Amino acid sequence: MFYQVKVPVEDRDFLRFYWWENGNVDTEPKEYRMTVHLFGATSSPSCSNYALQNTAKENKDKFDSLVIDTLTKNMYVDDCLSSTDTEESAISLIKNVTELCKEGGFNMTKWTSNSQNVVQSIPEKDCARNIEEWNCGDDSLTDRALGVRGILSIVSSIYDPIGIVSPFVLTAKSILQGLCKKEIGWDEEIPNTELSSWNKWLSQLKGLENIKIDRCYKPQHFKAIVSYQLHCFADASDKGYGCVFYIRLVDEEGSIQCSFVRKSRVAPLKSMTIPRMELTAATSAVRLGNMIIREIEYSFDDIYYYSDSMSVLRYIANSKTRFHTFVANRLAVIHESTKVNQWHYIGTKENPADLASRGATIEQFNRNPQWLRGPDFLWDKDIKFPQCTEDTSFIGNDPEVKKPVAVCTVESFEGMERLISYFSNWERLVTITARFVLAANHFRNARDSIEIEGSGKMSMKMSDTLTTSIVECAERSLISYVQHKHLSEDIQTLEKKCPLKISSKLSKLDPFVDKDGLLRVGGRLERSDISYESKHPIILPKDSPISRLIIENIHRSIGHLGKNSILAVLRQKYWILGANSIIKGLVSRCVRCKKYQGTCAKQKMANLPKERLQADDPPFTRIGIDFFGPFEVKQGRSVVKRYGVIFTCLTIRAIHLELAYSLDTDSCINAIRRFISRRGVPVFIRTDNGTNFVGSERELGEEMKRWNFNQIQEFMIQKRIQWEFNPPSASHFGGVWERLIRSVRKVFYSVMHEQNIRLTDEGLMTLFCEVESILNGRPITEASDSITDLNVLTPNHLILQRPGESFPPGVFSKTDSYVRRRWRQIQYLADLFWTRWRKEYLPLLQRRTKWTKPTRNMQVGDIVLISDNAPRNSWNMARVIELIKDKDNVVRIVKVKTANSVLMRPIAKLCLLVESFHRQWNTSVAVRHPSLWTFIRCMKDQQGSAETSIDAANRGDNPPKKKEKVEGKWKIGCKD
Repeated sequence: MFYQVKVPVEDRDFLRFYWWENGNVDTEPKEYRMTVHLFGATSSPSCSNYALQNTAKENKDKFDSLVIDTLTKNMYVDDCLSSTDTEESAISLIKNVTELCKEGGFNMTKWTSNSQNVVQSIPEKDCARNIEEWNCGDDSLTDRALGVRGILSIVSSIYDPIGIVSPFVLTAKSILQGLCKKEIGWDEEIPNTELSSWNKWLSQLKGLENIKIDRCYKPQHFKAIVSYQLHCFADASDKGYGCVFYIRLVDEEGSIQCSFVRKSRVAPLKSMTIPRMELTAATSAVRLGNMIIREIEYSFDDIYYYSDSMSVLRYIANSKTRFHTFVANRLAVIHESTKVNQWHYIGTKENPADLASRGATIEQFNRNPQWLRGPDFLWDKDIKFPQCTEDTSFIGNDPEVKKPVAVCTVESFEGMERLISYFSNWERLVTITARFVLAANHFRNARDSIEIEGSGKMSMKMSDTLTTSIVECAERSLISYVQHKHLSEDIQTLEKKCPLKISSKLSKLDPFVDKDGLLRVGGRLERSDISYESKHPIILPKDSPISRLIIENIHRSIGHLGKNSILAVLRQKYWILGANSIIKGLVSRCVRCKKYQGTCAKQKMANLPKERLQADDPPFTRIGIDFFGPFEVKQGRSVVKRYGVIFTCLTIRAIHLELAYSLDTDSCINAIRRFISRRGVPVFIRTDNGTNFVGSERELGEEMKRWNFNQIQEFMIQKRIQWEFNPPSASHFGGVWERLIRSVRKVFYSVMHEQNIRLTDEGLMTLFCEVESILNGRPITEASDSITDLNVLTPNHLILQRPGESFPPGVFSKTDSYVRRRWRQIQYLADLFWTRWRKEYLPLLQRRTKWTKPTRNMQVGDIVLISDNAPRNSWNMARVIELIKDKDNVVRIVKVKTANSVLMRPIAKLCLLVESFHRQWNTSVAVRHPSLWTFIRCMKDQQGSAETSIDAANRGDNPPKKKEKVEGKWKIGCKD
């Protein structure tokens, strides 16, 4: 079959091979390619089957549906298996299928049939060879199985794919399974017990000749069928489990036919309880039932399942009960494909699957007709299902049901461990520990300080003064505890005067135990003139809370400096293993460090707006406007201020400069009117929002606040102009003109400084025109060093109609008048500009020069700083209350709430302090610093939120000394 399907020429290189002529490997081999699909290639079956299916598809108009369905549904690679109602249909089917296959280059051959008349109608060259009669009937023919080789070969030689005689075969399979359990080898002699059972079974094998079954589900005398039903029976025993299926047909005259479908299996080698075996049989019935429904082209009206196991029926009926994994997994399969009302109880004697689960001799098989025809109640006109008297909802003390288990976790803390975990400040922990040490010392000396009073009571006088020695003793006690907890093995090794293992984390530090029992670094600095503690710092483990507290204390004491500064101070007294990672994590979580050193948020650069990408329109059709300045000019004997207005073409990057005499609304409108008079009416204008004009210019910003934007908007509407604002404080949204303002200033100041004079209004206007001309002649595409390339593209190419290259020959004839053909020249130049604009300029906008990766989106509840032009320590703190996303679900603008107002800000103007305020507001990170503490209190007061309890809040700063109720029903407690 594979050789009938050609390989495409472009794919034949995958099937190359070498070939030596006449098998002589001493000669140079020749290289060949297979032109057809070969046996052994993974792709061959799929490609060949596709070619066969495509043959049927392309010729569906030439043959009837039965022939097409045979080729599309009844083929297994190159084998065809089909059945028909009559011999005439079979003869016609063979002829037509053969012809259909020839249409695609396939030769269908080796036909056989169970009908002698059909076989005789097939040409001899197309018949299967070595056909022998099987003595099952005068006209039953089949291909014989392979020869007998031992017990396995004999059992395998029984060709029974649908399990007609599976109860009889089950006995032989059970014998084989018993031999496997005893680990009997292939060539060993079979024990007498198994041999006797085998010989008994083998003697009955010839009796299979007398077993007959109707091949067709539907009898020939049947009329039109009005009801299709599928009945599935399942059963299991310690020997095996099985299921048997019957199709129940009812025709229009009320005749009933029940037909056998399939079969059984032996029990697994691993021992299993009977309820589990019964459930496995029920699961197999469901899976086989789904396969039958899918494969048999009947549309069943009803599907019923039967089991004689009350345990299985109770399992299926209890959908809310929790079972162990084995039962739960199989019930999931059953519940997914069936409903509870489809399952029925059937007694063991009436269950035909009982024969499949226990096995049967030929005599028992012949005496039990219900195996092949189904139980008697299926033949009744009105089915009366067997009734069960037991309650299927009662589970009882079934071992498969999960019992609720109460789990109690007890955490035990030693006194020192509990003390350490209680504090978040190293100095306070040492101080409190010193108080305990002081109290312990007083109790040890109690005899000297106890005075007996007349009442018989004892009083104890103690001093509350902490000394340096007591504090140092407390610190040594804490460190000694941590070292013995985490580094006890190394300490014991050193105390025994033994060298440390090479795998030890301390092996490179040459550690030793000092007179106080503390583990210190030996190192190589013994001869240096630094202090003892610096030469031999105390070793601390990475996983101890004390290590983190010490680093946090140093971080605060040195003014929140970076990692190197912390390490320098730390190693004057302590050597913490893995200190770098602890410091890195500490600095990254420190709110105060974020406040003074954190960068503003960034997000992946958005796509360009459509107004920057539209071609074939006149210059300045879509523009951006911005103000810059001021400039001082001479007017008589006085000096006045003037401002520049830049109009930027968003498409070709051309500019137009106007002079504004003031910053009021009328001056802005007059500048726009002058632009429209000279450049035409734009269809789209984009500007900064309010105070964002020219960014950091304080004077200009203050003047902008006084603008009457409604008056400007009315003017735009009259001119049919679409006017859009950028978000407030988002100067990077107007980068297309902000960058050009920088270029204008650069050219402007270079000329002004050379002249070193104060201009008049006329001079300033002239200078604006010169700057405009210079910048409109700048290149907007990359310049090339080759003289053969075209000149760089500039805005003047379209504005002034002066291309950088000469006209191609043949555009204009000699008889053309320049004036009459001027429009053709202008049109050509415009087309030339936009062609080069698309090919040379537009691709340059593809790259993102920065902000190339997406980052975390701001979330509602995040605590941020609002970046503005004030000093960093004056930035306002705010909370995100609303997100504004683009079409890619990326947050670009957020609405934030400060203590006094609600603002809209782009994320580039925000510095993230604390993530997810709503989820982490009760952690120590969110309330560690006084400024953040005050802000959160203020926000909660304004929100009026529900009562919340914060534990361990504001440790080490200015916490409330006891639980108190503040505004907004917020309880704050500090266990320090």
